[in-house]
Amino acid sequence: MSESSLLIRDGTVFIVIDVQERLFAKIDGKERLAENICKLLQFAEILEIPVIATEQYPKGLGPTIQEIRKFLRVKPIEKIEFSCMASSGFRRRLFETNAKSLVLTGIETHICVAQTAIEALKNGYKVYVVYDAVSSRRREDKLIAIERMKQHGALIVSTEMVMYEILRRAGTEEFKKVLELVK
Repeated sequence: MSESSLLIRDGTVFIVIDVQERLFAKIDGKERLAENICKLLQFAEILEIPVIATEQYPKGLGPTIQEIRKFLRVKPIEKIEFSCMASSGFRRRLFETNAKSLVLTGIETHICVAQTAIEALKNGYKVYVVYDAVSSRRREDKLIAIERMKQHGALIVSTEMVMYEILRRAGTEEFKKVLELVK
């Protein structure tokens, strides 16, 4: 991986896609998924990285799960489009952040996450998909979606990769705070 492919704090936005009550109950590996998204949200708060959250048709799928809501400092954007990039509310919020790189988390990998990733790449964003913070109801759907996103140019990372790439070094106050998250 070249230096330019490493995540940097400036211009990075964390995206939490559709982690909602009715859908979450059926997701493969849901406990680990929620745990990692919560870690990333706490990390984003420590490093003051912008976060955008979405909810797919909340009247039908319910709100974002409580476990994640308690770490969200933003109101989720309601949408009916599968791709976040197709939602005018999402695009407006994304534009306000001056983002260059998107860190994607959420569900379902093969629907909303994949469509968001592919359209974001097409629009010139660098896209990092957090493998251990995305999932689907069926594991094989997740694996196929990860492969497809890679074919389009998405970079596949883990929760800790995101944190350590952005931190870059130990010995800082931020590092000490983040260390508590990964212990």
